[in-house]
Amino acid sequence: MTNLQQNQEQIMTSLTDLFNKIDAYYKPQMEAEFSNISLSEIETIEFIAKTPYPNVTKLAHHLYMTRGAASKIAKKLLKKNLVESYQIPQNKKEIYFRLTKEGQEINDRHESLHQKFSEKDQVIFDELTDESVSNILEFLNKYNNHLDSAIRNNIEK
Repeated sequence: MTNLQQNQEQIMTSLTDLFNKIDAYYKPQMEAEFSNISLSEIETIEFIAKTPYPNVTKLAHHLYMTRGAASKIAKKLLKKNLVESYQIPQNKKEIYFRLTKEGQEINDRHESLHQKFSEKDQVIFDELTDESVSNILEFLNKYNNHLDSAIRNNIEK
């Protein structure tokens, strides 16, 4: 095994360990805060809150799933009265989603929880130099784009 291959393996192992630890540390707090809603529903609520004219197609694209699966999550959120559907006069065919008051409250609690997580982690980020942050971001962006492309190719097949 070459040095480059060893480094690649170490990076991938470290990333896997990191994500497992993040999940182990933060997931119980998320589940306690949102006991009646799934993490994928929370992610969908967050996406709807941040996206202009969110519809099933945009949800599916963002969540890396089929339109049918995205529609199923949207229906669950509609049933729980966390989102509502609407149409715009310019396009009566398309159905869009927006948060209800209850959905916005969940999104606000979710953002607040993420802010607390960020504050807990700030001590680590304070230790990084601008150059190391730049290098980390460059790698993460490249790898993220690589995975995004691979996932989209699998979904389209």
